[in-house]
Amino acid sequence: MGAGGNDAACGADALLGRWRGPAIALVDLDAFFASVEQLDHPEWRGKPVIVGGDPQRRGVVSSASYEARRFGVRSAMPSSQARRLCPQAIWTRGRFDRYRELSAHVMAILEDETPYVDRVSIDEAFIDITPGRFADEGPVEICRRIMARVAELGITCSIGLGCNKTVAKIASEQQKPRGLTVVPPGCERTFLAPLPVRAMSGIGGRAEAALARMRIRTLGELAAASPEALAAVFGSHAEEARLRASGRERSKVRIAASPREVKSVSNERTFPQDLTERSDIEAALALLAESIGARLRAQGLTAGCICVKLKYSFGEGRSAQRTLAHPTDDEHVMIPVLSELLDTIWSPGVTVRLAGVAASGFDHAVGVQTDLFGDLDERGAESTELRDLSVAVDGIRARFGASAVGYGRATRFDEDLIRRDKYPASP
Repeated sequence: MGAGGNDAACGADALLGRWRGPAIALVDLDAFFASVEQLDHPEWRGKPVIVGGDPQRRGVVSSASYEARRFGVRSAMPSSQARRLCPQAIWTRGRFDRYRELSAHVMAILEDETPYVDRVSIDEAFIDITPGRFADEGPVEICRRIMARVAELGITCSIGLGCNKTVAKIASEQQKPRGLTVVPPGCERTFLAPLPVRAMSGIGGRAEAALARMRIRTLGELAAASPEALAAVFGSHAEEARLRASGRERSKVRIAASPREVKSVSNERTFPQDLTERSDIEAALALLAESIGARLRAQGLTAGCICVKLKYSFGEGRSAQRTLAHPTDDEHVMIPVLSELLDTIWSPGVTVRLAGVAASGFDHAVGVQTDLFGDLDERGAESTELRDLSVAVDGIRARFGASAVGYGRATRFDEDLIRRDKYPASP
């Protein structure tokens, strides 16, 4: 276990069990997909394992075991590059039903410790273990017990513990695998200050370069900068960025909710200028579908019904929906359907003020019977070869921010096409 901060006296009470104030932890499963494969294939243990798409068909790496990472293999890397770096690796496309099953066991452990669980993705969750709110034990003791309980499943996790989500997230990355990094109350600035700005989620390569031109390279320098100077990089979120970099963010962790309670997942956007060209409308729908797909994957849902909604500049609007032959969480399956639905509610010359996409129909049976000719994965869900790319993009955005990577269609619009405040890339 590591303790954040260079001051030996910093947070000593917290480490001894006398924690004061909020206690939020991020539980991150180590190399999750690859670890599950090594668990289920004992002969693969201790060997480099890569879960990802075909190197011959422009696939990407979804997960790599720590044995493979020693050769430089990383998530989101092109599979062809990973194959060159580690030709001896064992390759598998993955078994998402199995990953979801084991993830559910982990989430059940977390909900057994506290009802305040925010699932970020299939392998990450924030938990609130503030003393007196629900848990009577010290947060450090609870984190240690969670690590032990997860290890009993045959996999491992790393945990970051601090006063808010930003600190917890950054701390969880410090000692992988099987690491517990504690940032006691009052030690946030000492812990964060020397770290590079990219350590904080939401800061991608473009923002990092812009900050570097302002001679801001560490979180300490970011915390000390003026909101006026930071507005050029973060816009209206400049003060929020300063608070996060200084460890003063206030975070809430929601009470865990069953995915079955979700009725629909939707996103819509009113455009600053009406859209008149079909190519622009299709690009907008594709971007909205991209957001929907990411949220479905984060919640472990597959949708059986897709709906498109348009509002025109003269105030009227129309919608159309389709029940899919097979459920999906892949926007690349949704996009052609949305294009076909567009034909039914739009015609050339009609100007579009608002577009929306919704996914529903989550009550289908798990493990739908596959057919010999459909593009169905092991979950019985329809998916394309590009789903691996989407999963990789999800991971990059979760770590580095929504603007870290995107598709070319996004260049048609400003970054406000999708309301990030209402529909964030990750929960």
